[in-house]
Amino acid sequence: MNSSFLLIFRDSNPGIYRTLTPERRQRLVQEWNAWYDDLAAQGKVQQGHPLEPGGRVVSGPRGEVVTDGPYAEAKEAVGGYFFLQVADLDEATAIAKHCPSLPLGLSVEVRPVAEFSPTLRELRGRPAKA
Repeated sequence: MNSSFLLIFRDSNPGIYRTLTPERRQRLVQEWNAWYDDLAAQGKVQQGHPLEPGGRVVSGPRGEVVTDGPYAEAKEAVGGYFFLQVADLDEATAIAKHCPSLPLGLSVEVRPVAEFSPTLRELRGRPAKA
């Protein structure tokens, strides 16, 4: 049975891409597309998208605080994600190790997707998954 995992792509230095030659940028795009397409052909990635650098953060007890992005206080910008269906955390981690932008300083956070909010699950008396 497969489990769901989210690969979250975090970039601590997005400006590095501007220093690449046009040929290297094109090759990097091709590497990303080939990586994604291979995972999709294997049925391991369900979807994935890059994220725009802007957006908003909604916070406060009733959502009354809305802050526009990009978020200068963030040390790493979330640049995109893949939603995976794979056997386990080890397989998701192995997939993350093939990210074409790792050599450029990007990191990949590998997170299991919970069926229920772990915090709310514990409040309802359900044990957290190990």
